[in-house]
Amino acid sequence: MTRTLISSGSPFEEVMGYSRAVVDGNWIFVAGTSGFANGQIADDVVAQAETAFKTISEALAKAGASLDDAVRVVVYLTDVAYFEKVAPVLGRHLKVSKPANSTVIVAALVDPRMKVEIEITALKRS
Repeated sequence: MTRTLISSGSPFEEVMGYSRAVVDGNWIFVAGTSGFANGQIADDVVAQAETAFKTISEALAKAGASLDDAVRVVVYLTDVAYFEKVAPVLGRHLKVSKPANSTVIVAALVDPRMKVEIEITALKRS
């Protein structure tokens, strides 16, 4: 089996020694992804979730897959009140795959501006 590392170009990937996604055989593991893009982040949690899904979709495309191949999603929220706002975003992006889901409320993420972080596991169909 081949292992492929996928980068989104974030400088943190090099500093922290991680990849945006790792393809191992038919499995694709996408790292926790926030709403940052080009060093900027919106204040709105829905905008952050949409940006995270854009970054995740781009990583999956580089791996030869899409959100339709998702089998697992983990969502980290910094406030339980964000759940009602973010749930429809997940529903729109994951309506085909309907992956197993865990949503966790956390005290904080690595940057205080971050309100949501999303990670995806996908399985490429052979």
